[in-house]
Amino acid sequence: MQDKIGTKFTDEDVRTYLWDTLKSGRVVPAYGHGVLRKPDPRFEALMDFADTRPDVLANPVFQLVKKNSEIAPGVLTEHGKTKNPHPNVDAASGVLFHHYGRALGPLAQLVWDRALGLPIERPKSINLLDLKK
Repeated sequence: MQDKIGTKFTDEDVRTYLWDTLKSGRVVPAYGHGVLRKPDPRFEALMDFADTRPDVLANPVFQLVKKNSEIAPGVLTEHGKTKNPHPNVDAASGVLFHHYGRALGPLAQLVWDRALGLPIERPKSINLLDLKK
């Protein structure tokens, strides 16, 4: 998205990009949730955290995430094919991990999880101790 609309974008730039994405048959990543039908509280917690950090607020990628979170729910609702038009935790976590240089830990874990064929970790998922048994 940033490659397409840059860092000096308007609300209309974001709206147009979202509509172009939806009209091409693609989805808007990090919006909606398989279980939640309301805003993801993890996303809200990350945004509340970011709002208290001037260095994060000045980050142009974070500014795009924030603007997207303000505009995308309306576009997705108008589009009419989304049960939950709200951003999920993935909409903010990547930019914050990158901003704080923490991407290597989660990415390394993801590589190991995929290499070992482990399921996505969810509260009802199995853990490594269960796999060891």
